[in-house]
Amino acid sequence: MKISVNGFHKAFDSRIRLVLMSILAVNDRIDFNSLKEYLDITDGNLASHLKALEKEEFIAVEKSFIGKKPNTKYSLTIEGKKAFADHLKALEKLIETQK
Repeated sequence: MKISVNGFHKAFDSRIRLVLMSILAVNDRIDFNSLKEYLDITDGNLASHLKALEKEEFIAVEKSFIGKKPNTKYSLTIEGKKAFADHLKALEKLIETQK
């Protein structure tokens, strides 16, 4: 049986990016430290995955300061929401064809 990969987005091949998108899908905005805590990964690892999603224009970045500390928050863009929804639909379709 052939399995079509149409609808799957390469940006979500990484399980960390898939989880990041899932977290962002249910939160309006979330900061770097909260994401790091949820995922239990290093700063560098998280930053590289966030940069990859930002490069695809799937996430928006908002930088500010809380007192003297920098605070970076992330949210999904319209393009990111659509790409993630399409990816989830492709997964659902794949699951349905395997029953």
